[in-house]
Amino acid sequence: MGHKYLPLAFCIWALTCSLLPTSNGLVRIALKKRRLDLESIKTDRVAREEKSREGLRGMPHYLRSSDEAIVTLKNYFGAQYFGQIGIGTPPQNFTVIFDTGSSNLWVPSSKCLFSVACYFHSRYRSSRSRTYKKNGKSCEIKYGSGSIAGFFSQDSVKVAGLIVKDQVFIEATQEGSLTFVLAKFDGILGLGFQEISVGNAVPAWYNMVQQGHVKEEVFSFWLNRDPDAKEGGELVFGGVDPKHFKGDHTYVPVTKKGYWQFEIGDFLLGGHSTGVCEGGCAAIVDSGTSLLVGPTPIVTEINHAIGAQGIVSAECKQVVTQYGDSIWDLLVTGVLPDKVCSQLGICLYDGAQYVSSGIETVIEKGKRNGSLPADELLCTACETAVIWIHNQLRQKGTKDKVLKYVNDLCEKLPSPAGESVIECDSIAERPNIAFTIANKTFNLAPEQYILRTGEGLATVCVSGFMALDIAPPGGPLWILGDVFMGAYHTVFDFGNLRLGFAEAA
Repeated sequence: MGHKYLPLAFCIWALTCSLLPTSNGLVRIALKKRRLDLESIKTDRVAREEKSREGLRGMPHYLRSSDEAIVTLKNYFGAQYFGQIGIGTPPQNFTVIFDTGSSNLWVPSSKCLFSVACYFHSRYRSSRSRTYKKNGKSCEIKYGSGSIAGFFSQDSVKVAGLIVKDQVFIEATQEGSLTFVLAKFDGILGLGFQEISVGNAVPAWYNMVQQGHVKEEVFSFWLNRDPDAKEGGELVFGGVDPKHFKGDHTYVPVTKKGYWQFEIGDFLLGGHSTGVCEGGCAAIVDSGTSLLVGPTPIVTEINHAIGAQGIVSAECKQVVTQYGDSIWDLLVTGVLPDKVCSQLGICLYDGAQYVSSGIETVIEKGKRNGSLPADELLCTACETAVIWIHNQLRQKGTKDKVLKYVNDLCEKLPSPAGESVIECDSIAERPNIAFTIANKTFNLAPEQYILRTGEGLATVCVSGFMALDIAPPGGPLWILGDVFMGAYHTVFDFGNLRLGFAEAA
């Protein structure tokens, strides 16, 4: 009954609190790492879902000039990127996500008194800043698993040594979800366009440009996917570092301001055209998304081709293999379906009622919870298998045929959070996958789109593709997250409204 595939674990980059000045006056921000589990995938997913519902709203460093600022990143099986900023005078430090998929800057407020999450994070105190200016306009940002609410304020913001004056940001006074309690970041610094900014607040990046902090209206990401490398990556404001890419960038125009949205062409699997996106598909590059996200039918086809299966599918098949005969026998002897899994010790009994008081399908629970912890996941898989076996029993099916049928059904189960696992020993056998951008092919090798985490017997390999259906007018939409950005150095050319991609070095 061991949880062969769980708990899934990824890792994410998080910042230390030290600012390290360079010899030319620029600032590097040192990062540290932390573990990321299924709850973090859920958080990542609901953030993307919310966007779809609400619509578009120490290095030998090369420095081109003093008009660039560098945030140094460290990779550990990456999922998201965190950096330290300062708000106020003197600066109050906060850890934020640098997110190209949103546009607001928000941090917890000292006036957040009734949300538990605020007490686990740094809080902004306007009374301690000499440069604070009152705004007071209320606002709310909704997420799939909760929301934040608060009010706008204005103050100086320090980003990688640059002081952005009179930046409008949100002081969050309510954080209505356990997700925010568990989060290792205090807030978010959005690098998207003002068109998706809540309250039409001017993004921090706009003010960096308008106040003359950068020579070029460009910022760029390089993500080192080598988990053992000392230098994990960098975010450069005002230019690029030529050490971190090969050849020239391929540029494509931004087709819709909001997200950094552009058009991709044909999608290739093992070098062969799939016909998908042959006529063009909308896509965005999003540093706040860990994986490659696309429409369910296409991602399902991809995961089938690369031999990936849903986490729930794996647990379901495990239940059928190890407990199928016992489930059959208990049902034949008259045990009620909602008592079978507890009698097998898979689901717990709390003394008053069963933990799962009524049988729900995996999909129903997935919609309700988004992601399931290991014990509940196995319990849910068991309850679902019981339903299928019980239905087949009533149709007079034989045991062998019924168990085979149920095992086949397990293959069709999606995972609640959209993630899928792959046998680690078979990675080298998987096909290359490619996107066509500006008539050029951008390949991803299996080592690039399959994430490996853990060591020894605890090693888990996860598909870098996740299914998410974004409704019109925002979608359908592909989201090229850190898996793609790790393979291709990415330039966000704000001045010319274009994106550039070059092979990462």
